[in-house]
Amino acid sequence: MLSTLARTATRRPLTVILLWLLFLLLGFGLGTGVFGRLSDDVPDVPGTESQLAEEYLSGLDPTGETVTAVVAGEPVSDAALRAQVERAVAEVREIAGVAAVPDPYATPGLTARDGQALIIPVTFEGGLDDDAEEEATDAAAERIRQIEAPDVHVSGGELLGRQLGERAQEDVKNAELISLPVVLALLLVVFGGLRAAALPLVIAVSGIAGAFLALFAFSEVTDISVYAIQVTTMLGLGLAVDYALLMLVRFREERRHTEDVVAAVHRTVAAAGRTVLFSGLTVAVSLTGLLVFPSVFLRSMGLAVAAVVVIDMLAAVTLLPALLTKFGGKIPPARVRPDREEGRLFARLARFAARRRIAVVATVVPVLLVLALPVTGMTINIGDAKQLPTSTEARQLYDTVDAHFPPGTGVSPITVVVKPGTDPATAERISALSGAESRQLPGGTTVVEIQPPGSVDGKAATDLVERIRDLRGDEPVEVTGVAARLVDFREMLAERAPWAAVTVLAGIFALLFAFTGSVLIPLRTIATTLLSLGAALGVVVWVFQDGHLAGLLGAEGLGSLSLTAPPLIVAIAFGLAMDYELFILARMREARERGEDDQEAVVTGLRRSGRVVTCAALLLAVVFGAFMTGGFSPILQIGLGLTLAVLIDATVVRMLLVPATMALLGRRAWWAPRPLRRAHDRFGLTEAPTAPEPPVPTKV
Repeated sequence: MLSTLARTATRRPLTVILLWLLFLLLGFGLGTGVFGRLSDDVPDVPGTESQLAEEYLSGLDPTGETVTAVVAGEPVSDAALRAQVERAVAEVREIAGVAAVPDPYATPGLTARDGQALIIPVTFEGGLDDDAEEEATDAAAERIRQIEAPDVHVSGGELLGRQLGERAQEDVKNAELISLPVVLALLLVVFGGLRAAALPLVIAVSGIAGAFLALFAFSEVTDISVYAIQVTTMLGLGLAVDYALLMLVRFREERRHTEDVVAAVHRTVAAAGRTVLFSGLTVAVSLTGLLVFPSVFLRSMGLAVAAVVVIDMLAAVTLLPALLTKFGGKIPPARVRPDREEGRLFARLARFAARRRIAVVATVVPVLLVLALPVTGMTINIGDAKQLPTSTEARQLYDTVDAHFPPGTGVSPITVVVKPGTDPATAERISALSGAESRQLPGGTTVVEIQPPGSVDGKAATDLVERIRDLRGDEPVEVTGVAARLVDFREMLAERAPWAAVTVLAGIFALLFAFTGSVLIPLRTIATTLLSLGAALGVVVWVFQDGHLAGLLGAEGLGSLSLTAPPLIVAIAFGLAMDYELFILARMREARERGEDDQEAVVTGLRRSGRVVTCAALLLAVVFGAFMTGGFSPILQIGLGLTLAVLIDATVVRMLLVPATMALLGRRAWWAPRPLRRAHDRFGLTEAPTAPEPPVPTKV
């Protein structure tokens, strides 16, 4: 397959380039339409009690979305301000599609006790189509914003998703403006020339276009989270640079052996292309774990990110070879250095770790385990507007309400659906709970709404959900609302996580076996990767849940992580770690095939791949860091987790733990049972033999 792709790219480079140009136009034209389709609704899980109860209620009593406005900054009792508010309320009530707007001066709880703020909730009619709801929302928000007061903020409902989408688009644009010049500067240092440095950016732009197009395609069939656009874009950008870097380094090495550019491209695709192929497959397999979860958000994220990885992989083995065919003749070959100079720092690290293998393992493993300790106390929550940047209107509304109203104001209630046939004693016990308010629906259904103490997803709220579910016994009573959805989401994660882990680990093991022909190397790789992943996630918990040093990132301790962060960090970071493992293993395998003994092959593998792995990790860290400037707490959590996982894995694990554990295993590292060895020899993917190493010169 790789040889076919290489022949196509070198025989018809212009055709390949034009096809990718068309893809870019689609991505940046059609694909950017996804920004108008983003949703902030994450924790829905089809088939759970909370989701079924929500659908049941919608069928009996369809209600529309609600947006909330807050007016603050001067005494609300001021006659002029009151007149403005009353006129605005009256006019909003007349807007087509608006169902209800209570008078904030006559409705208890809508005017702050300090007299400095008031809330105007606007409820829309149920059953409106998207265009009618958008038109009504815009008209209501525009009219309320005409109130002349120091602080007027409107958000929630359909408006919130749009506001977050606009902010996400701005953040992606800013991240690209920050990361691309820095990446170009680093690539100039690595390659020493503009032509070679620019090619990875072309592949990176292809990755961004692929992210947009993949998300747009998935938005046609499912909701796309506002956080998905940033996660997929930063991963698409980072992996594209990684793959292009690996291919270009190999191309420059192959140019040492031949002046024929086409031959160098073929050899590059046969060798480095194989590594890129396996790397992309391992990242994609890591993301298949997300498909095990019934959550629409997790499944759509898994599919979208996997699609972006595949696009990056295809760009690296088709578009880049075509570009190298056209322009590679002007890229100088890598400078030939004596063995004692090429990668000598990494060779020294490898030899040190191999000689002191027991000491290295006994030091590194406990340190990583200590860093991972906070994971044992990790909690996940849906979160509130405190997760948003202070510049967003939703956060400004939240902060204003929080400053002037009692705790719990605006918190979504726990909704209990008491269906016909429920034992009256059970219904009475539920209705007697503190703060419960009941209303009757047609057909004999009773809806009990209970305002939870504290935050919408705090322990008090989730404990109350569990208590109600215990009270109902076997009666036809269902609990829904934000807190109930969180309880169901946590249960779903706990139930499906083991199956997701088995799926991913089995897939990774199979791919690594196909790559190496060993059964011990995949086991060692999985173990060391889990150590680096646990350490990175532990630091994320320590920073964002416990609040240590969070201010340095422009964040604050929230007492929990966003429910989006841990699954995505685990799935993506596990796949990224495989990148560097494969880069190193590919070089080790080549050294062994050239006749080097197992110990020296480890040193050679790190000597030849250490620079690439280090540069790739640094470039990924730059990309992730640029996306962390946006201020969304879930993105900060994901960005920090992935950055730490990449840096820990590319340095401590791959440069010290890998050679130490390979030295401990010795020749057994490449062992496999005879039947599996025969199967690998017959069916395992192999690459074309590489050119012999050039003679070592006496002078540089």
